[in-house]
Order: sequence, then structure tokens, then C-alpha cells
Amino acid sequence: MNETVAPAPDLLARLLHRDGLMLIIDKPAGVPVHRGPKGGPSLEDAFDQLRFGLPRPPALAHRLDKDTSGCLVLGRHRKALERLGKLFKSGRIGKTYWAVVEGAPEGDEGEIDLALGRLDAARGWWMRPDPLGLPARTSWRVLGRSADSGRAFVEFAPHTGRTHQIRVHAQAMGWPILGDPIYGSGRREGAPPLHLHARAIDVPMQEGKPSARAVAPAPAHMREALAACGWRGDETG
Repeated sequence: MNETVAPAPDLLARLLHRDGLMLIIDKPAGVPVHRGPKGGPSLEDAFDQLRFGLPRPPALAHRLDKDTSGCLVLGRHRKALERLGKLFKSGRIGKTYWAVVEGAPEGDEGEIDLALGRLDAARGWWMRPDPLGLPARTSWRVLGRSADSGRAFVEFAPHTGRTHQIRVHAQAMGWPILGDPIYGSGRREGAPPLHLHARAIDVPMQEGKPSARAVAPAPAHMREALAACGWRGDETG
């Protein structure tokens, strides 16, 4: 019996920004950005759609988790990837995430300064708060609340780029992200998908020139929960 292979996503339709150095696409949720140790389809399989006349397809400048949607940056050639790598490493790229969390924050905004380390070697990329780990800072502000469900619509801005940073920080504050299969209640059968979206990104690619900025529309799987927290659609932010 032949296995059914999921069709490659139409990345041309998900292109948010294009210039001679980089591309920014709206990554769909549920698709890994690259092949894992077990293989299987990944977003990289479709990068050939985005050559736009260059001899090679673009390559990942960073990564998003499989279940996270939104702005993903690709470098179009080696020099561009080197530049992007330095910008990400130095924290000069502005990143904005949207999430729906379970359990509302007490305040309306704040900053989480909590070092992170590996949970244990057997858990791969799973992380935990660890005073001996790597520094990690995330700013947050509440954009809406749902009185009925006790959930909140929160905007996160990570100042460092640790693995699962926003997800672990939210859990540590007592309001894990809705549908998180590792750090929240998403491991239950019938749980919703992860409600975490890379909403916007700001890339100062060339000195002395305006930053390249892209905004990814709210994904379909998050819109109901966002609306319950007061979101009125992308046209209003």
C-alpha cells in the first residue's frame, strides 16, 4: 500500500516579503521547518518554489517550532545568511508573537527574566527554568481577556532566542499557552492546536536603510479563541 504524501504548501501564496537578500514567509502551523531525525515532509521540501531565478533555493535563517505559525525568514544566498545569522545572534531582529494563554496574567504588561536549560538529555529540546542555564528575557502585554474562559490574548516580544522560550516562560508564570502539547494541556486527547503565532518581524538587514518588516495574518486555528478575548480581526490589529 502506498503511503499518502501531504502536498507541499503553496509558499508563493504565503510570501510576505521579498528582496534581493531575503524572503519572509507565513509558515503554516503543523509543518516542521526541516526534516527531523525520523525524516518525513518538511517546509524545506518546498523551498524550490522560492528561487525567483537564483541557481539555488533559499535557506532557513532561523527556525520556528512545528506547531508555531507565522513569520519565517529565509536567506537567498550565503552572504545574506551570514548577515542574518549575526543579526539573530546579536538580538537585533525584532520579533512579535501572539498567543492565547490559559489563566490570565494579573497585570497588563511586564517582563520575564528567567534563565532556561535543558529538561534532561532524553527529552531533546524540552526546556525548563534553570538558574544555571542561559539568560532569557521576554516582554509581554495583554491585548485582550475572556471573562468566560479565563484566557487572555497576549503579545510577547522575546529579547533572547532560547529554544521554546516563550512557551516555558508562559508556563512558569502560571499561564501556559493554549494547546501546548509539552508545557500546557495540549497533550490531552482532543486538545486544540498550539495557539502561538509569530505575528511580526523587523529585520535591519542593511545599515542606513529602513528595516524590512513583515506581518503575518492570524491563522485560522487561533481566530475563534482570539475573538473570544476581544480581537476584532487583522484590520484592527
